[in-house]
Amino acid sequence: EVQLVESGGGSVQSGGSLRLSCVASGSTYTSYCVAWFRQAPGKEREGVAAVDAYGSTHYADSVKGRFTISRDNAKNTLYLQMNSLKPEDTAMYYCTADLFFPTDWSEKTEYSYWGQGTQVTVSS
Repeated sequence: EVQLVESGGGSVQSGGSLRLSCVASGSTYTSYCVAWFRQAPGKEREGVAAVDAYGSTHYADSVKGRFTISRDNAKNTLYLQMNSLKPEDTAMYYCTADLFFPTDWSEKTEYSYWGQGTQVTVSS
């Protein structure tokens, strides 16, 4: 069982930056594949980035070159550094985790544990 708590969301102007954090507790965090998803109003929840237990990373095409996912296992924390933010990045951002690396890292049904989300709003 893993509990996830996100923080770091906020409102920024286009071109700005934010860093999201997700603190995990309750299990052997280092063994988990962890990821960030986002959901905009009226849209499906979509995968943003993932990192597995070995440090391999995956990104959605829409954020490649702008977002960086990283994990600090000593602090049981997952990060998402978001640079060059665009209005279309506006969404609720969720941290998620699963013990097994998904067949498709961007498929939300592959993940067992979810945080409550943190809102990111980018104005033009």
